Amino acid sequence: MDEFIKLLNKDHELVHYQIKDKAIIFHIQSSRKELTCPFCGSKSMRIHSTYEREIQDLPIQEKKVILLITTRKMFCDNPECQHTTFVEVHPFATPKAQKTDRLVKNILHTSAQLSSLNASKLLKSGHITVCKSSICSLLKKNASDCG
Repeated sequence: MDEFIKLLNKDHELVHYQIKDKAIIFHIQSSRKELTCPFCGSKSMRIHSTYEREIQDLPIQEKKVILLITTRKMFCDNPECQHTTFVEVHPFATPKAQKTDRLVKNILHTSAQLSSLNASKLLKSGHITVCKSSICSLLKKNASDCG
């Protein structure tokens, strides 16, 4: 299973996983010891705090896939930086996203062919949870990627 996580991103590792009735939950974390402040470019190893982020990914074996990612908030020790802390970025999902980039791409591809209501129904039958209003928001946000 760790190979699956490494395909998602080589800097992440599997802590453990659970298989529930209709879902596979992967608990993962970054293996990087040092993170770069996105505001000033300084390196930091000092952790302020951690929290779990839940992100939906492409289904496996007709089961919904949830990534529970331990995300670190770090101190920026650069006295010239205007930010004292920053949050770890996971390259497979945009900040604050609830779906991986590859899942969003799949949703957009499906939605470009159908109405948002029918796309939502089709995706749900494929174990992807997304409502029609979320599809509309994704289509608006990614309009340049859809042609």
